[in-house]
Amino acid sequence: MIFEKALRSFSYSEFLEYAAKEVVLNEEDPSRVEDPKYIHFGKLNLQRMKRWTKTYQVPEALLQQFLNLQQQEWWVITEAWCGDSAQNLPLIAALAEQLSIPLRIVLRDENPEIIDQYLTNGTKSIPVLVAFDKDKHQVFRWGPRPVAAQELMNDWKADPRDRDFEAFELEMHQWYTQNKGKDLEQELLKIINSK
Repeated sequence: MIFEKALRSFSYSEFLEYAAKEVVLNEEDPSRVEDPKYIHFGKLNLQRMKRWTKTYQVPEALLQQFLNLQQQEWWVITEAWCGDSAQNLPLIAALAEQLSIPLRIVLRDENPEIIDQYLTNGTKSIPVLVAFDKDKHQVFRWGPRPVAAQELMNDWKADPRDRDFEAFELEMHQWYTQNKGKDLEQELLKIINSK
């Protein structure tokens, strides 16, 4: 399985520690990042992940619908600066924990051979969640964002209507805040139940 060839992998708590260290290192040495905006995004996304980790509870009714889930392991390809990941990864981690599914996280940029196997419309969009069964066969993949959020992205790319990227990002994160993870929950449930 290609994920086992990753340079390193993280549990969710280890990924939060990694993201926090990256914020400090990037603030101390801005030359580490190609665009200074990534320093701001890294800090903001760490706050988002911590907030979701603290406040998100997997609905009991949702857990009941996963009771017959076959043994799986989940892998996520992401980066600490990714806004979509900050909104989705904590929920994926919470669901994996509640369902006793092993979850490992790999970094996109240090594992090109992995992300190249999981392109989205030819792009390296993240996060990407990939599930494997006990025999290491792929069961499903999800990502990089819920369908409704992807539609917002497609709309902005087709017609920005005087919205720069920062304005669009605000709109996208407002959608995530209002949605409270419901679309992600339902999309994962639909994918898993179809297998």
